[in-house]
Amino acid sequence: MNPSFRPAPGPAVHELATRIRRLSPSCGPVRLVGVDGHAGSGKSTFTGQLATALGGAPVLRLDDVASHDALFDWTGRLLDQVIEPLSQGRTAHYTPYDWRDRRFGAPVPLPPAPVLLLEGVGAGRRALRPHLALLLWMELPREEAWARGRSRDGPEQREFWDGWVPAERRHFAGDPSRPFADLLVQQENEGYEVLVGPAGTAGPDQPLTDGDGPPAVC
Repeated sequence: MNPSFRPAPGPAVHELATRIRRLSPSCGPVRLVGVDGHAGSGKSTFTGQLATALGGAPVLRLDDVASHDALFDWTGRLLDQVIEPLSQGRTAHYTPYDWRDRRFGAPVPLPPAPVLLLEGVGAGRRALRPHLALLLWMELPREEAWARGRSRDGPEQREFWDGWVPAERRHFAGDPSRPFADLLVQQENEGYEVLVGPAGTAGPDQPLTDGDGPPAVC
């Protein structure tokens, strides 16, 4: 399969997009939706499908906010560059990090939008949760997710992963996200299943399963 191919969003993703549109704004005029999970758990692929189902919602990837020197110590920068201006209805400007050149780039504008997807490990950290309209957690055990990530990135990224894994362990030990997730997202053989999360309230909505398209790994 062409690695650049991404299947179209299935019914579960479209239904989730409908739910998100009905939420109240959480960060100024923006419905800020966090997509968290272990590295290698499929966040990027799922978020891409959700953004498409939302009509092209902007995505801010935490890989652009973190850096080699601050894998998880980026809260202040995100609050200053993104959360504060959006909460005031202003266009945010963040400086994406170049992982190859090891430096931050020129500011990139991020105007307020009805929905903004915040994707990456730590998207559900305690400092951000007050600004989220919804927190999604990719439901995949960490060892399986890390194995997928290592396989995806290849041996040239072995040193990075050797440093990342203990850093992620420390982060979630002190600031877990999953207990506060409103919904859990499970990748199936085909499509996704969306389930009520630890912080969600069971209601009339049933878990949604979509079966459109082959699985993809972010």
